[in-house]
Amino acid sequence: MMACPMQFILKVLRTVGLVLFYYVFSIGITFYNKWLMRDFHFPLFMTLAHLIIIFCFSTLIRCAMQSWSGKLRVTLSWKVYLSKVAPTALASALDIGLSNWSFLFITISLYTMTKSSAVLFILFFSLVFKLEEPNPFLIPVVLLIASGLFMFTLKSTQFNLEGFLMVMLASFIGGIRWTLTQILMHKAELGLQNPIDTMYHLQPLMFIGLFPLFLLNEGLSVSTTEKLFRVTELSHLLYSLLTLSVGGMLAFGLGFSEFLLVSRTSSLTLSIAGIFKEICTLLLAVEFMGDKMSMVNWLGFTVCLSGISLHIGIKTYYNKGTNSMVRQLPGRDNPDIELPLLQTKEDYNEDTNDEEEHEILH
Repeated sequence: MMACPMQFILKVLRTVGLVLFYYVFSIGITFYNKWLMRDFHFPLFMTLAHLIIIFCFSTLIRCAMQSWSGKLRVTLSWKVYLSKVAPTALASALDIGLSNWSFLFITISLYTMTKSSAVLFILFFSLVFKLEEPNPFLIPVVLLIASGLFMFTLKSTQFNLEGFLMVMLASFIGGIRWTLTQILMHKAELGLQNPIDTMYHLQPLMFIGLFPLFLLNEGLSVSTTEKLFRVTELSHLLYSLLTLSVGGMLAFGLGFSEFLLVSRTSSLTLSIAGIFKEICTLLLAVEFMGDKMSMVNWLGFTVCLSGISLHIGIKTYYNKGTNSMVRQLPGRDNPDIELPLLQTKEDYNEDTNDEEEHEILH
């Protein structure tokens, strides 16, 4: 009789722990990037450094997983890599690069509020690519989010047009990015269902896509600054490398923590956690970063969150009874067996033996 309550308590504690783990990286990298941009005015160089660090971590984890399972990890051919992965990589690079760039101009509160509009663009491109079916309930979702964003920016005392436009453009590109990412990870023949493999393949093309923009805007400045390539003291260089490395680890941890949360709970849990995360981010920004928010700003934020909550509720209703999580997606003739990060070796052996009985749900 005590087993069920104990299992429930353990499940709740595990979920809370995963949410807090996600909050550490998500909120942490937002404040860390804003703090770093106060003295280090090279957001594109910072983003490139983060991409290199994420790629290195992904490579090490892939090697560890391959050694542990004895199975080769998937490696795409150049033709498939450039034709299938490149669009997603370019959109991801521009989304992250513009988001980091905007920290030079706007506050965390304005960034958080504006970035939440990405839900609208994700919804739009999901309809364009027919990942979602249109329904009349989406109209109030769009109106609520758009109205909340308008109310927030209209009365913002720390509004900056240049930074605002950067985040809006990043949100628009982010809609393309996450739609293409979903399509990419749902193509079982590519074998990129495991996020570690996806990150491993995305980072090099993201770096190449963002590098020309970096050269155009920051190349000369980075070459002449005493913090980097024209350094006069070793301590300054080591400090810059250390701060960039911490940000890179936070960036990797963010993607990893999102996967952990979704794989052990659901995408709905991640969406709900995201709402409370934005509330926490705004409260912390007001308390510690000196951001100023009027009653109209808070009202606009509430209206926007109402729209996001309605969207989550609609998706939950229409997806009731379906399972979108992929535990294992190898083809029968595909030697690159996927090993989910949270699956035990015993579970893996059982899944391999029972492979014929498994049905893949997309």
